[in-house]
Amino acid sequence: MKGSRYLLNFGRCEVMQNRNKTGIFKKFKLMKRRITVTLVLMVAVLQSGCAQPIQQKKPEPAAVLTGADQMVEVVPALKGKSVGLVVNHTSVTGKKHLADTLLASGVKVVKVLAPEHGFRGNAEAGDIIKDGVDQKTGLPVVSLYGKDKKPTPAHLADIDLVVFDIQDVGARFYTYISTLHYVMEACAEQGKKLIILDRPNPNGHYVDGPVLRSNLKSFVGMHNIPIVHGNTIGEMAMMINGEGWLAGGVKCDLEIIKMKNWHHQTKYAIPIKPSPNLANDHAIALYPSICLFEGTAISLGRGTMMPFEILGSPELTSFPFQFTPVDIEGMATNPPHENKLCYGLDLRKENVKDQIDLSYLIKFYKAYPNKEKFFIPFFDKLAGNEELKNQIKSGMTEEAIRATWKNELDAYRKMRAKYLLYPEVK
Repeated sequence: MKGSRYLLNFGRCEVMQNRNKTGIFKKFKLMKRRITVTLVLMVAVLQSGCAQPIQQKKPEPAAVLTGADQMVEVVPALKGKSVGLVVNHTSVTGKKHLADTLLASGVKVVKVLAPEHGFRGNAEAGDIIKDGVDQKTGLPVVSLYGKDKKPTPAHLADIDLVVFDIQDVGARFYTYISTLHYVMEACAEQGKKLIILDRPNPNGHYVDGPVLRSNLKSFVGMHNIPIVHGNTIGEMAMMINGEGWLAGGVKCDLEIIKMKNWHHQTKYAIPIKPSPNLANDHAIALYPSICLFEGTAISLGRGTMMPFEILGSPELTSFPFQFTPVDIEGMATNPPHENKLCYGLDLRKENVKDQIDLSYLIKFYKAYPNKEKFFIPFFDKLAGNEELKNQIKSGMTEEAIRATWKNELDAYRKMRAKYLLYPEVK
């Protein structure tokens, strides 16, 4: 009986083992079929061209090299010469001021000629700059924003050549191009060479605004160019020379150390604010449009930490934004509407158009209660003509006003093309 049971159990085990083997084989065959089907589908997808290509990262654009960043070209041109520098706080290479870099390289720098805002950039707009001595370098500093805006023969007597290196923002009324004009003129008259270390124009990607009328020439507008002229300092110098704008038609002996890796549509963040009240790139972009308010009764934020990004007046109580201008050392002394609550607009989040935006002027003129006091005489000098003020007063639309600029802008663009040192990428 025991033997029979053993045989029976053994038989059952054998049957079970056979069954297990059969199940395993079935599962293996099924898995094999699935793998085969998957492979076939993958091949079909690849062959059909539906497979997504591997995304490759775009190479980072090469860093912009200013003229001052190219000491390998600059220093040899200055060796053995007595050099004068037209520079301010923006004249840096890396994190070091150009004056310090040149002195450390053995260049004989004999003096600094300082523009508006001074050598170290700590003077307010319009402040008279005085002659003096730079405490850090011991260099004598000659003011070009005081009784003399043009270097005198005495200023250049002990100089072989002049180096100009200042960050501009591309607006006609920003006075560094007026200083450039007078420096070029003095160099031409005194037989001195001028070397320009070029820098990007943050508003160099467009041209716009009314062209200056000759009867309104001043230190905030010396050339028959639109408000946004679209030139670097180097290109502006080429234009001044080429168009015969220097007194008596003299020509400046000019050399430009060009930038590398920059074109007119290159986005460029200025590493050092170019003047005390232009604190950031957004304010610099708004500047060509907002600076026109300097010729009105409206505050453009001087006396706050938001100049050129806010607008207002005590009379405009229906406007939502509020601010109070106060005296700020190094930025604003006796600002318009000092210690008065102003009502207006906060433009800090506004998208800036690639054009002179007249909408703010028109809006504030319409809202201002005493329209006879809205414009002050300085407005015409900033605008460059007497028409813009009258066009706004008469109620012309922005589009209609802009249409009156077209012919002169077209002629200017054609003339400007002769002097471009960098491509315009459309």
